[in-house]
Amino acid sequence: MKRTYQPNNHRKAKKQGFRARMKEHADILNNRRKKGRKNLINTK
Repeated sequence: MKRTYQPNNHRKAKKQGFRARMKEHADILNNRRKKGRKNLINTK
């Protein structure tokens, strides 16, 4: 018997992953990629 919750990581990542959250800041990320940044986002 199958369980009720069948998680799909790909679908989840599309909805609430890093790229999904950064959709509105795509231009910022692209600029940092062009510069050749080591880190695209700075986390402490």
